[in-house]
Amino acid sequence: MLDIEEVLIDKIKNDVLDQPGRKLSSSDSLIRSGLIDSFHLVDLALMIEEVFHVKLEDWELNADYFDTIEDLAVLIKTRSN
Repeated sequence: MLDIEEVLIDKIKNDVLDQPGRKLSSSDSLIRSGLIDSFHLVDLALMIEEVFHVKLEDWELNADYFDTIEDLAVLIKTRSN
């Protein structure tokens, strides 16, 4: 799952947040910390669907599923099988 996490970190820093120099780890809170707001959340979901070819449901766009890179990697992994 490390490759998925690396791709997510890179894409979030560069494409979603437009902060390539930002330090971001797999366990950092994205939503609960306020780093990702509702606008960025939609961008993040669209990026995940495009890059990883998985379908996300609207009801999943919350901190229960999207709060950390680790959470996202698990979700992507379960959808990829």
